[in-house]
Amino acid sequence: MISPLAPSSFPVLPAVTGVELATHAAGLKYQKRADLLLVRLSEQTTVAGTFTSSLCPSAPVDWCRRILPRGTARALVVNSGNANAFTGRAGETAAELTASTIAAVLGVEADDVHLASTGVIGENLPEDTLARELPALLPALADSDANQWEEAAGAIRTTDTFSKGSSALADVSDGQRATVVGIAKGSGMIAPDMATMLGFVFTDAAVTAEAAQTLLSGSVSTSYNRITVDSDTSTSDTVLLFCTGELGNQLITGPESPGFTELAAAVDAVNLDLAHQIVRDGEGATKFVEITVSGAEDDAAAGVIALAIANSPLVKTALAAEDANWGRIVMAVGKAGQRADRDALAIWIGPEQCAEGGVVRDGYSEEAATEHLKQDHVLLRADVGIGSGTATVWTCDLTHGYIDINAGYRS
Repeated sequence: MISPLAPSSFPVLPAVTGVELATHAAGLKYQKRADLLLVRLSEQTTVAGTFTSSLCPSAPVDWCRRILPRGTARALVVNSGNANAFTGRAGETAAELTASTIAAVLGVEADDVHLASTGVIGENLPEDTLARELPALLPALADSDANQWEEAAGAIRTTDTFSKGSSALADVSDGQRATVVGIAKGSGMIAPDMATMLGFVFTDAAVTAEAAQTLLSGSVSTSYNRITVDSDTSTSDTVLLFCTGELGNQLITGPESPGFTELAAAVDAVNLDLAHQIVRDGEGATKFVEITVSGAEDDAAAGVIALAIANSPLVKTALAAEDANWGRIVMAVGKAGQRADRDALAIWIGPEQCAEGGVVRDGYSEEAATEHLKQDHVLLRADVGIGSGTATVWTCDLTHGYIDINAGYRS
């Protein structure tokens, strides 16, 4: 059943020179659907990455953290259905086998093969299946056209109800236009701290690994780290940015380089779009919710308060019921642990102001607030009356559908 908040169709994504894609149905968990993705990257590709803050990271996260300082990449391998997390030495062996097998068939070094896995925690990846099925990806490699991107985005899904992709262009120098394409997966176990999902962004721009890391880290902080579905942070969070250099532009080495600002804007646009798509595919979601907090001590404090509102089960269930119970927002502001002036607090549901000066606003219309909550895009705002800090986060409502999905996920 596709999320009611899903886009009408998968976007038509342009090719990125230096990127080839292949998918394969290996039967690691799912039957008769692709569950392996291979991306082959051109020889000069640089890479940047951000990963989960979980203290129980998956074997692929450990693998990528170890090799990331090289700053180079020749391939990416992703499997769905099995997170290869909390699997001990067997998980490390499966990661090593995956990287070495792909390295051998592509003729590259294993330490230039990046990995990601998503799915059930605590189950071993079957090594015999990996050894048999991974080589089948090689003959399927093809240039990254629109069809290949859609197949790639589909192969990395777990409980996602739709595939997620986005693209943007950036004028980097002398009329040269860089292409940026991203795919992502995520639906449940979504919370900031890198955010709980997999995201892979590709560009043909020439960028050093250090500059790419600056681009990515800044982008993640304003996109994936501003979303939450259920407040849970996964073992497998990974976002990787690959820069193939095939555009032939003047090498971008840092924020002062020509084209850096324009490329950063394109990367930001892609990541924010993908982050919003993840929220729109939140398990059981029926409403996309944008929460803005202003008047906080600083932007960081505003973010903490906004997330306290976004993660509150009481707030989220009220949204699902289209119940304008703004007292739950007051509760969430108060529990956030950040400075807030109770007697200056103001709250809005959509355009309707519910409270001001720490009390219900004279003339407040609950009917108008409720009418706004009937929309599938809901706006909530709170001003806490302390300073000039602001932040916006995105979440969804909490319905019985979330329970239905997660009560039987392993089965």
